[in-house]
Amino acid sequence: MLEKKKALEMANIQPKDLDLIIVATVTPDNAFPSTACIVQSNLGAKNAAAFDLEAGCSGFLYGLATGKQFISTGLYKYVLVIGAETLSKITNWNDRNTCVLFGDGAGAVVLGPTVDGKGILSTHLGADGEGGKVLTQPAGGSRMPATIETVNQNLHYIKMDGSEVFKFAVRIMGNAAKKALELCNLDVSDIDYLVPHQANIRIISSAAKRLKLSMDKVYVNLDKYGNMSAASIPVALDEAVRKGKINENDIVVLVGFGAGLTWGSCVIKW
Repeated sequence: MLEKKKALEMANIQPKDLDLIIVATVTPDNAFPSTACIVQSNLGAKNAAAFDLEAGCSGFLYGLATGKQFISTGLYKYVLVIGAETLSKITNWNDRNTCVLFGDGAGAVVLGPTVDGKGILSTHLGADGEGGKVLTQPAGGSRMPATIETVNQNLHYIKMDGSEVFKFAVRIMGNAAKKALELCNLDVSDIDYLVPHQANIRIISSAAKRLKLSMDKVYVNLDKYGNMSAASIPVALDEAVRKGKINENDIVVLVGFGAGLTWGSCVIKW
């Protein structure tokens, strides 16, 4: 709740001004109602539509792209996009391949109309469903409902083929960032700051290298929080802004990948 209120305060709007709330998460409070509806109730944002969106660690970028469309068409004015996760609740603490990687967190942004060519310049989304098996939570859905057997077999926890995810991520991060830049007629040389999904420092370093960026132009907080899935990019973005790493008129690139397999990128003129 606190992150959402801070975002509204920074945007200088009231809950009643919100037209839509999107929550990106793989750890919702319930299967239904959506976490977005719970947020709407808690905020008192009675004029807002609300829904959850699930694209793994790419969820926040999918949420940004979705919210942008509602504003661009003129249907809505203000959209609250939230990335929130409690991955500790689906992490097997006996599985050293995953338990040292993940963390909990939440971040939020308010999208609204912009002027002078600022704001979101482009978004790029993608998916490869054939790779879905390398990062999954097998049980808990309608395909494999909870039973004594699924619980005893630890099927409600994160399962990951780390080497395959790594190979996918190294390839896709740089490519996705470049694609978003192409869509708004910019080049890698135009990037002032990169805010990547915080999954693995080697993946982040590889993306920076492909984009010809020095690491002082890349925000990293992985060492503090771990991989917070859909929350990682909004938390990193918030910290970068508050620390003065991002300034007015900077070209900022957000990029990430996640379960699905999915990926996304976004170019912003701050």
